[in-house]
Amino acid sequence: MTDWIEELDMLMRKTGNSLSEQERIRELSFLLGFEKTTPLPYAVMRRKAGLLYMKGIHHSTESRAGHLTNWNGWIELQTKPISPAATDNKARVIADTNADILLLQEVEDRASLEEFNQIVLPKFNYKPYSHTFVIQSNDMKGLEIAILLHEGYILQTIKTHLIGGYSDLFQQLVEYEISTLNSEEIHILATNLVNQTDDQEIAHKIRKSLVENIARIYKNLIAQGKTNVIIAGTFNTPSYCDSLTPLFQDTDVKDITKHFSFEVTTDEGDDATYYRLGAYRKGVNIKQKDYLLFSPALFERMQDSGLHRKAMWPTKKPQWSTYKEVSSKYNAASEHPLVWGNLTKKRY
Repeated sequence: MTDWIEELDMLMRKTGNSLSEQERIRELSFLLGFEKTTPLPYAVMRRKAGLLYMKGIHHSTESRAGHLTNWNGWIELQTKPISPAATDNKARVIADTNADILLLQEVEDRASLEEFNQIVLPKFNYKPYSHTFVIQSNDMKGLEIAILLHEGYILQTIKTHLIGGYSDLFQQLVEYEISTLNSEEIHILATNLVNQTDDQEIAHKIRKSLVENIARIYKNLIAQGKTNVIIAGTFNTPSYCDSLTPLFQDTDVKDITKHFSFEVTTDEGDDATYYRLGAYRKGVNIKQKDYLLFSPALFERMQDSGLHRKAMWPTKKPQWSTYKEVSSKYNAASEHPLVWGNLTKKRY
């Protein structure tokens, strides 16, 4: 085996290889086991602690690294932590919006969420949410989905739907059943359709297949008499895209941005009169990737609605009004706006 390693090392160092040498590299790679791959991640990085947690596929049970050896699969990194100002700006947006039901994406873990809920939100005179739930994502990136509820709103059930995917990776749709203050049931379908490939044609086909399954689940709920349904999440494509037609043309869901009450601070300067293709609306020239869709029964009860982007950093200035605490993309709350809707109580 030592001879194989030395031979492979010699061939890899050459600036150019003949066809026979390239074939020999493939043979040596096979013999040395380099072609044995796995879809599982070999290392996971958590930015919060500034550490890289290394765990091999075939690992032994060992204690954590001590100060003497300084190695047991843990590597200390000189990383730049997430700016506290960015975290504070997230809290500002949530406090300003004051949603009874809050959906979050790309959450690190429950411990971080609860710290944010109990410590950061009160800094802005905002009462912490009574209930927080984190659902682990299956994309192996450590970016979870969460829901937070104020007192009086109860999460009755959680159901996870595997809605298809690419290769061995399936994307998920989380279904929440929530009872409100007046004992009304609301079903929320939440998802984040991440692009699994750089090939746009394949990405389109995958997304359309996923959206077809979301539409099917929505139709099943309506057929069961569960008429209070909300579909929320990031689709990562504008509404005119063909991949979203199973929802927008084949069901009766209503996009909150089309409601007459939908309000958002418009762009400044020349952008105020500009209408970008795929944007939310004229004068709101950021591409629509995030959606809040309502069944007709809920859409009719929409009292007011809007889009909050004061904690987003424009790619160029000026475009829209931001918090004075948002001075760069590094302390912005997110690259996505917060979309919200306020429903009136059901009249019996």
